[in-house]
Formats: sequence, structure tokens, C-alpha cells
Amino acid sequence: MGLRNKHLLGIAELTVKEINQILDTAQSFKQVATRPIKKVPTLRGKTVINLFFEASTRTRASFELAEKRLSADTLNFAVSTSSVTKGESLVDTAKNLESMSPSIIVIRHGSSGAPHILADICKASVVNAGDGMHEHPTQALLDAFTVRTRKGSIAGLKVAIIGDLAHSRVARSGALIFSKLGANVIACGPPTLIPPDFARLGAAVSYHIDEAVSNADVVMMLRVQRERQQEAFFPSQREYFDLYGLTRARMRLAKPDAIVMHPGPMNRGVEIASEVADGPDSVILEQVSNGIAVRMSVLYLVAAAHASEDISQ
Repeated sequence: MGLRNKHLLGIAELTVKEINQILDTAQSFKQVATRPIKKVPTLRGKTVINLFFEASTRTRASFELAEKRLSADTLNFAVSTSSVTKGESLVDTAKNLESMSPSIIVIRHGSSGAPHILADICKASVVNAGDGMHEHPTQALLDAFTVRTRKGSIAGLKVAIIGDLAHSRVARSGALIFSKLGANVIACGPPTLIPPDFARLGAAVSYHIDEAVSNADVVMMLRVQRERQQEAFFPSQREYFDLYGLTRARMRLAKPDAIVMHPGPMNRGVEIASEVADGPDSVILEQVSNGIAVRMSVLYLVAAAHASEDISQ
């Protein structure tokens, strides 16, 4: 059993079988981190290009570590010092990188659909590391992996996704993956920060955090993305925290064994209180750790799909 496609562009394109295969493979890669030498020869001789057009700490570092642990040759493409700053188009940049014969291109871009453009013109496998306000599939996969590791199963769980849904690719991918895996997803935030079509992703919608958190198994908080907001969507950060911030009192409404998640970076005191972020229910640092194993799994499986495609042609 393998992935049908040599690219990973979004959760929407994945079947439940493929999602579970990625998570199962990640479980086997997770034990690599416990070894004295944290390397396997899985992608030896393969070149992976990290093409990040947006600032990133966690995602980029996670992919780099995943590539190194798979023994791949890694090239980090610094957009700030590249020809992109001189007006070179994404297509021309991609064609130039393609001439270096990479096996995989990992791209993060501010425009929705940029990875799909690369997938259409490149022979290499393309992995979406976040595109505009569209999707962030590897974040959703590591979130699902974290929940499955903690809860054993995802089907039937109540998953609350709370915060700036309008500007969050994490929210879109998260709603898709958890609903596909059988969870009951509820999306919550101010009416101004919930897209009118969000329910089509498989989530119920609420404007009241107490309702969303009540009896939840998983509470995922999202960052208020000021950098993507072109207008004022709420009066002040203090009022936002009062109405939608996750506090210890609100967590008491969730199930006793509920877990708290956040994709990072966090705005403490805006969407989440420090006592909750650092509390015993928090699995935020586990998400970061699990991200390496999940991205190792993704890189391995898209490379395998690419190899199978080459053989069949």
C-alpha cells in the first residue's frame, strides 16, 4: 500500500487510508529519535530543497531535521537573498531549481495554490509546508498523530478548534483531517473571524467558547494572525481574551482528560493563558516533537510514490 500521488498538497486530496498510512509510518520513525545515532539511510542520495517564501521557525526546522535523519542532502533556499527579490517569478525559480535535479521540493508560500503550480511544472515531488490561507497538511497530520498517540483513536472524539479561523490554514487542514477520521469537530471564534463556508470542511460552528469547550476531548487554540488581517476584526486583544481566550476556568468545562493543543507561535494572554499553555493538559511541545517523525513519514512516502511512478513510466 502506498500514496496514490507523489505530491502532498493538502489533506483534501488524501483518503482516510492514506492518512492512516502516514500516521502509522510516523510511529515507526518516532523511535529513531530514541537512538544514540538519530539517522536512517532511507533517503540517502536524494536531494530535498526547502523553498520558504515566508518566515518560519518550527516548520522549517522540523523539515530540516526530518531530512537529515533520513540521510537526504538538503538545500535551504533563502528567498531574502535570492533572485526572487529581483522580480523573478515563482515559475522561473521553480524551473531553475528543477535543473538541479531535486527529488523533493518543500515549499511554504504566502499565496494559496503556489505548491499546486509547482506540482504541475516540476518532475520532483512537492510537499506543501503551508500556502497562503489554504492548507498546512503536515501540521494537521502531526496534530492527528499527537491526538491518536494520546487518545488511542480519533473517531468519536469532540475536537474544538478555536480562534482566528478566517486566516488560518491550520484550521482548514485540521477540520478536514479530524472530520475525515471520524471526530466531531466544532469551530469557534468571533463571527468576523469565521468564514461563511467553514462548515463545508466538516465542522459545526459556534460563536461561544464555553459551548465549544464543553465536554471536549481536544481543545486546539489558534493564533490571532495580526499580520494577515487587513482590518480590525475585534476591538482589542484584552476583549478578545475575555471572550475567546482559553483559561483554566474554561478548561474545567472540557472532559477531565482533555488535551490542549496549539500549532505555535503562541500569543500568551491573547488566545491562551500561560497557566494553560504550560499546564498538565498541554501537549504543545509534544506536537513539536511529533512533527519530525510525521515529516519523516511524509518525505519517505512521497519519495516512494515518486519512485513507483518512475518505474511505471
